[in-house]
Amino acid sequence: MKKIECIIRPAKLENVKEALGKFGIKGMTVTNVIGCGLQQGKTEVYRGNAYTINLLPKYKIEIIVPDESVDKVIEIITETARTGEIGDGKIFVYDVLNAVRIRTGESGEKAV
Repeated sequence: MKKIECIIRPAKLENVKEALGKFGIKGMTVTNVIGCGLQQGKTEVYRGNAYTINLLPKYKIEIIVPDESVDKVIEIITETARTGEIGDGKIFVYDVLNAVRIRTGESGEKAV
């Protein structure tokens, strides 16, 4: 199993959720986060003063998938979340040693 963690623009969340749902992803964790990367924030003017906002709002999506689904899930996220501009986000993939469903005690891929 693998954990896919992606950071995406807030405007792309619903599109990514819908595309992953069509693929059969039934569960995910979504967290509202702030961060910076190549985008380096933005400058806004408030009452005549310029302010630099270094940390921008993003969403982090975490999904656990079987090894054979990793490439397809990455492809779906990449195609759905891409705008072509700096700040589209990142995808990280981690190994998952085990998962346990608390309610039933099932473990491994059955728990996912």
